[in-house]
Amino acid sequence: MKDRRNTIDVQGLAWFKSSYSSGEGGQCVEVAAQSGSVRVRDSKDTARPPLSFGHDQWSSFVAYAREA
Repeated sequence: MKDRRNTIDVQGLAWFKSSYSSGEGGQCVEVAAQSGSVRVRDSKDTARPPLSFGHDQWSSFVAYAREA
């Protein structure tokens, strides 16, 4: 069985770092929108495969995070 996490093509995506990332080695997150999904990765370890969420899932998460 092939591990699908290693087949995600993330080259050429425009990654955006969280506005809460300070650049001082803290918890940094980057996000890239792609047709049909949103990719999320650790900006300190970009060699790892990113997480993938559907647009509806991502919208729900962002709405929840704004309320917190």
